[in-house]
Amino acid sequence: MRIGIDLGGSHIAVAIVSKRNTIVAKKEKDIPNIQNIENIKEFIVDNIKVLIREVLKEVGAPSCVISKIGIAVPGKIKDKIIYDMYNLGIKELDLVQILEEYYNAKVNVRNDAKCAALAEKNIGSLQSYDDAVFLCLGTGIGGATFIDGKMLEYTKQNGSEYGHMIIVKDGAECKCGNKGCFEKYASMKTFKKGIIKLLKLDEDTSSEKILEILTNEVNNKNEEVNRYIDQYIENLLVGISNIANIIQPEAICIGGSFVYYEKILYTRLIQKINLGKYNCNMPTIVLAKLQNDAGMIGALM
Repeated sequence: MRIGIDLGGSHIAVAIVSKRNTIVAKKEKDIPNIQNIENIKEFIVDNIKVLIREVLKEVGAPSCVISKIGIAVPGKIKDKIIYDMYNLGIKELDLVQILEEYYNAKVNVRNDAKCAALAEKNIGSLQSYDDAVFLCLGTGIGGATFIDGKMLEYTKQNGSEYGHMIIVKDGAECKCGNKGCFEKYASMKTFKKGIIKLLKLDEDTSSEKILEILTNEVNNKNEEVNRYIDQYIENLLVGISNIANIIQPEAICIGGSFVYYEKILYTRLIQKINLGKYNCNMPTIVLAKLQNDAGMIGALM
């Protein structure tokens, strides 16, 4: 039995993934404000174990049947050790060894955006493109690049860290240490925080509730909300335009929680692109077919 794990900056998802790369069972848990968690590493490990136990219980299987575990993480990987998970406040975590010893199974780990990109390239929205870029818009912005059908792999670093390219000189400070990073202006975390502040919502308002409220505000033509959305799309388009000009891919696939805001965000993005504001040879922009399951599936590829 194969277990896929997606460790994000704001949630943990665990699934049983079939050999045909379909989700058999899935469980998720939100990660609260890390400042309120006494030991974030212990929290992550304990909750991964709980979620694995829950998905196994759903199909009536014991843990001894686990043959392989794949982990998608928002960090850098070296010798199977995870480094620099900025949005979780973790410098280093040997999650592979912990899970291998606990489950006596083979465990692999890879950057979450690279995992999701592999899934979208093999069975998702990027199947028909040789030169492509995948952008994962969630707590941060991760990326992956395909040239001639193959994902660019780097020997010493993750590479394709599009979320940390600078789009605003001396801009907002990022957890990576830079200022003006793309993800500080166009991640879904940034977008949601802005909406919460604008509409004076509770900080713990769920993503589902934010989407519901936002849809109503847009339908009711709330001018402040629409201006905010337009500014967010402008920032997103700056980053996408830079990527398009430098990489010149056939397509850019956007994944992460952005996919659930198709009518509000994706539609406006395409409208802005069609205006030709940045006058570049813009590639086809597609949404991730596998949505937020892409990371768990790709972690096992």
